[in-house]
Order: sequence, then C-alpha cells, then structure tokens
Amino acid sequence: MSVYTLNNDGVKMMRPVHSREEYLALRNGGRQMEYMRRIRAGEERLKSELVQMNYSCLPNDDGTLKGSKRMSTTVGMDIDHLTAEEMPAVRERILDKKDELGLKMLEESARGGGYHLVFARKPELSQEENLKWASNLLGVAYDAQAKDITRVFFTTTEAELLYLDDGLFAIDEAVSTEQVDTVIQCDSLISLPTPTYDAYAKYNGIPFTEIIAKYWELYNGGKVPTVGDRNALTFELAVTIRSICGYDLEQLMQVIPNYWAAPDGTCTQDDMDEYQKTIENALKEPRKGMPYRLKQVLQALKSQAGIKACGGTMTTPPPMPKKLPPLIKLLTKNVPWYYKPAVASAVFPALGAHLHGVKFRYWDNVEHEATFMNLLVGRQSIGKGSIKKPIDYIMEDIKQRDQPNREREAEWKRKNPPGKQKKDPRPADICIQMLIDNLTDAVFNQRIVDVNNNGERYIFTIVDEVEALKKVTSKCSVDEVGLLIRKAFDNSLAGQERVGADSVSGIAPLRWNFNASTTPPNARKFFYKMVNDGTVGRLDVATIIRNDDDDDEPPIQGIYDEQFAAELKPYIDRLEAANGLIECPQAKKLSLDIRIENKEAAKLFESEAYRVLSYRANVISWLKGMLLYVAHGYRWDRTIADFVRWSEQYNLWCKMLYFGDQLEKELREEVEIQRRSGPKNLLRLLPDEFTREQYMLMRQQQGRQGDGDSALRQWQTRGHLVYDEVSRRYCKTEQFKQKYANL
Repeated sequence: MSVYTLNNDGVKMMRPVHSREEYLALRNGGRQMEYMRRIRAGEERLKSELVQMNYSCLPNDDGTLKGSKRMSTTVGMDIDHLTAEEMPAVRERILDKKDELGLKMLEESARGGGYHLVFARKPELSQEENLKWASNLLGVAYDAQAKDITRVFFTTTEAELLYLDDGLFAIDEAVSTEQVDTVIQCDSLISLPTPTYDAYAKYNGIPFTEIIAKYWELYNGGKVPTVGDRNALTFELAVTIRSICGYDLEQLMQVIPNYWAAPDGTCTQDDMDEYQKTIENALKEPRKGMPYRLKQVLQALKSQAGIKACGGTMTTPPPMPKKLPPLIKLLTKNVPWYYKPAVASAVFPALGAHLHGVKFRYWDNVEHEATFMNLLVGRQSIGKGSIKKPIDYIMEDIKQRDQPNREREAEWKRKNPPGKQKKDPRPADICIQMLIDNLTDAVFNQRIVDVNNNGERYIFTIVDEVEALKKVTSKCSVDEVGLLIRKAFDNSLAGQERVGADSVSGIAPLRWNFNASTTPPNARKFFYKMVNDGTVGRLDVATIIRNDDDDDEPPIQGIYDEQFAAELKPYIDRLEAANGLIECPQAKKLSLDIRIENKEAAKLFESEAYRVLSYRANVISWLKGMLLYVAHGYRWDRTIADFVRWSEQYNLWCKMLYFGDQLEKELREEVEIQRRSGPKNLLRLLPDEFTREQYMLMRQQQGRQGDGDSALRQWQTRGHLVYDEVSRRYCKTEQFKQKYANL
C-alpha cells in the first residue's frame, strides 16, 4: 500500500506508509478535517485537495506512479452511487464477509455516497478479475472507471474510517530487498533514523504540530523552512520550543520536522547530520526561561480554541445543515452557496419585524420578543449586498403599509407648522416601521412610541455600513449606538420626556431590529469599547468568506419575481397573525441541551470568551427557532432544530473570529485586576519561613514604603511570628497558620 505526494515538478511520487500511526496521522493531518467538513457541506471541488492513496500497485524504480505495471498484494476497490438507504446494508455486508474477502481497510468516500475498500489480492487473477470476484462476493457493483492498478483514492479522515487491519502495512511481497536497496542507492537516500517524528506529541494537551504551524504563521508568513533558510529557521524554532521539550535532543527531533527530507520522507546522511547538528546548536544557547515568541504562540492557540469550540476552523465556519427549514431554503435559494450562511442569518431582523404583541418564554422563564440585530462582516466587494433582495421582499408589505402613514404625517405637519398657536392633535394611529439612517432624537423616539401604541411592533433599519447607525439619533456617537443595542435586546424603556408643548415626549419599550454591514477592521474599530460590555454579545454576527480560487467566479444570483413573493407570502402572513405568549417545548429542550454543551465546550477548550458569548448566542438562536416555529404553522421538525444548533455555533464562530482575541484579553485583565485589588495581608503572601531579604522584596512588590521593621515587631508581639536565631529566619506560628488556613 502506498501514498503519493507531488514533487516540485508535479510528478506523482509514491512512498510506503509503514504503520497505523503514520496512516492515521496522514488522514488527520494538514487540512484534511477542514476539507472534509467543507466537502460534506457541498464544496465538492475541494475533493482534489485531500490526501491521495494508492492500494493496488508499487512505484516505478524512480518512485513515480505513472505507468506502473507492478501490482501490490492488495487491491483497492471503489463502490459509488449508493443511496442513503443502501449505505448501511452494504457496509454490514462488507464487514460480515471481511475474513473471506481478506479485508484490510474500509472507509466512507469523501462525498458520503459510497465506500472505498482494500482487500487481499488473489495473485492468479488480474486487477479487473480481482474486482469482479469481490463484486460478486459482496453483491455490489464496483466503479468500472476505477479498474487500473494506478487508480488513486481521495482519502477521508479517521472519522470516516470504518475498518483497518494492520496487515495493510506489511511489506509487499512483490518488493524484494534488492529492489528497495537499488532505489536507495540510485537516489543516495536513507530512511529517517530513530528517534522518529511523532505526529501525536503534545504539550499541555496542544499538539506540537499545531504549535509549530502557528509559529510559522506568526513568524514566517505561514511558510515552512526550505532550501536556503532551513538552517536559520530550524535553529530559531528549536531555541523557541526547547523549554517545553525538556531541553532534550531526542524529544526535539521527535517534534521538529526534518526540513531537509525529501517529500517522500527520505533523507541523505549529510542532510540528516545537518538537521541534527542544527538542533544540537540550539540546545547550546544560554537558557532564559520560556521565550516571548513561545508565549505568543501558545496564547494565539488558546485564543483559537474558542473558534474550534464552535465547530469550525480558523478559515471556515461550521457548515450549514444540508436540509434547511422551508422558509430558509426559500430565502437562500437564489444566492451562491458561499452567500447562503450570511443570508440565512441576515433575514431574521426583517422577519422579526412582522411579529407584534408576541412574546416567547425562555427556559429560565424570562420572556423575550423577536429582537434580531444582524452585523454582516466581510471584505470589501465580497458581496455583502447579496442580503438586500431577500430583505426587500420580506419588508415589502411593511413598506407599502408605511407609505400612507408617511403621507398622513407629512399632511399633518403641513397643516400644523411650528408657528401655529393651536395645533391639531397628531393622529395616534400613525405607525411607521421602516426607518432611514438619518434621524433626530425626536423622530427616533416618536417612532418608538408610535409602534408601541399600535400593536407593539418593531422599527427596522438597514444600513450599508455600521457607521451609519450613529445617525439614527442626534448624538451621532458610537456610545449611543451601543446603549441602544443593549436596550433593544432587552426591550428596555427608551424615549424622552420634554416640557415644551411642541416637543416630542414619550417612553416605550425599545423594539428595534436592524441589519448593518462592515469590513473586519471597521467592525473591530467600531465596537472596540463594546466587546466586553455585553453589546457584541447581543448581536447576531455573520460573515462571508470566499476562497481565493472562488474570487474569480462572478456571483450569479437567481431571479426574485412574483413567484418568489407568492411563495414567501404564507410565511409572512403567519407571522403577522401571531399574538400573545407562545411556547414550544422542543425549542426549550434544545436550548437547555445547547447550554450544557456550551458549558462543556468552554471547559474543554479553556475559553472564557466562548463561555461569555455563548449565553446570548443561545438566546438568539432559540428566538430564531421560535420564529421559524410560528412561520411554519406552529410545527417543529428536525430541520428547524438542526438550523437552530448551526445558527448558534455560526454566530459564536463569527464573534470569536472577529472579537474573540480582544475579549479573551480583557477578561484576563479583569481577573488580574480582581486578583491585585483590595487590601492584602502581607504576612499571608510570605512563605511559612522567610528571610529578611524575602520580606523586603515582597514589600517592594506590593508597593509598600519604609523598612517594615515596625510591622515585623507587631507580628511578633501578636504571636504571628517568631525569629529563629540559628537559621536567621522568621517563622509563622501554628496559631497564625490555623487562624488563616481557610481564608
């Protein structure tokens, strides 16, 4: 069995995989898991990025795959195009006949609609005859296009591996020792000596592979050492991580990759000596504790832990469920797949604006309304405008309803100019829900009162740039926007009270939904002072991330027409008709389950930011589930549950990506402030026995002035201390230690 890699010329080279550990490391290494998640989410074009393996042939004498005629002792077989119902039965059939088949390996295929299996070759049969024999034995057809011995298989992760026999790694009988030696002598290569590279080695639970990858990301632009710089860079890496490897040569060689080795893992003796000498030289450098670079790497990995807890990676969010609730499927059907998560999140402020007089009871018995404030973060010109069309169609009925009210208000203003002595009362049934982004305090507060008095409705704003939210009031400040966001999420009272007869005066619960877009730098700048005050936690954050190879593909959207509006109308009508307190036991149970899962994830990944943000992310996703429950005729099903769970993780992933580092830092500072604040008993900070020098050093660290002799005398007088003339040390008394043992 062999796995091949590509050399610099693009020629497919083969190298043997010798052990289960090496095989699993290949399946789980690199970006395998990330690619698999994205492939299963619909990005099938990434299949070619997976590790590729061959199970049916041996390499040519020069190590290449192309044109090989040398059969190995195993046969790789591809079973494709199975339905979801057929998959379990075929799997059980293969496993039941594993002994007769001589099964060595069984895995699900990358797209999930078939299997790859490897079985012992019958040497008297050809490759195709072996495949036909296995096909007849199992009663299932093989992929007729995959009958050549040079056929390669796109390998999945360990999660898709269903069966593995160590016989797969036995030396193939077709390869004699003489043949192997010939190849080695021809290329002047040797196999890596012990200590062997350990892909599973960890430091405090963090794989060294991740530590080293993050190191290159931070200090070499994500590039690994190569010819020309590998001596200097490997030396610097070894100096950086030696303190967590016990300053041990063998351990360092187990965790630092050999950047002198060829792609197939072989290395000349001279290069091996150079690799080892470089690490030995690093160990000779003076020891100065844990280097600053290593601290930065470990902190960066800890900050990333929260992102991993959300089910995504540093570059890809959690994939959307394959089956969506009908309403979400409708609203996202006209946009390319890479816009669907953003659209699926962005439609909820507009949908929520159709609910009025509706309350939902959360599992803690607190009543909430359908408040959604969506922030879409993405690079310039990435397609953030893709959310507008669905929102326009959702808000069309409210827009039509607002128009006559705007005309009535304009007519009332015309008849009652500012100088008029006796003004007509303003019509109490004027209700305008859609707001522009250029308002005064008076207008904003009037709209709040109007929607409350006309059915407890929501006002709605959509802006192209989050900065525009500052214009919804006269203050035009970021702080005011943050205050409004916090009040709106909790439906707290807002408004103003004025004495003047012409002044707008009124107070009502703030019901305000909005959509705002921005770029990552602007998002961090705008919310810089609001990451740790609960503002960001109340937002529903979404993003658009396109791969570099997607950027040249023009985003082609579907058609929004009368048919689309007609399909949307029943859902809008159900939302408009809803009223009163609505409860859903399934949604309540799901939110409780998610709460427990979040608590465990926060502990597992040691992310305080994840824990803090997860509380309101759970509330927001639960509210989405309740809205979908109403929109679908008070029906709850698996698609809604899966969407709610994904939505919560997606929201958290986006928040952790854009605000997680800052929040983690500020939460650590909070703990440090609490630890350092307040009066401290200096004696309790000292060890049970201490010298005068230790005492003076502790006084300096705590910012105490003077020589401190009076404090020492007082402690001795009160029976807290005794002085040992022999050792010249101060010793705490048992009386003191018992008194303060539990404080």
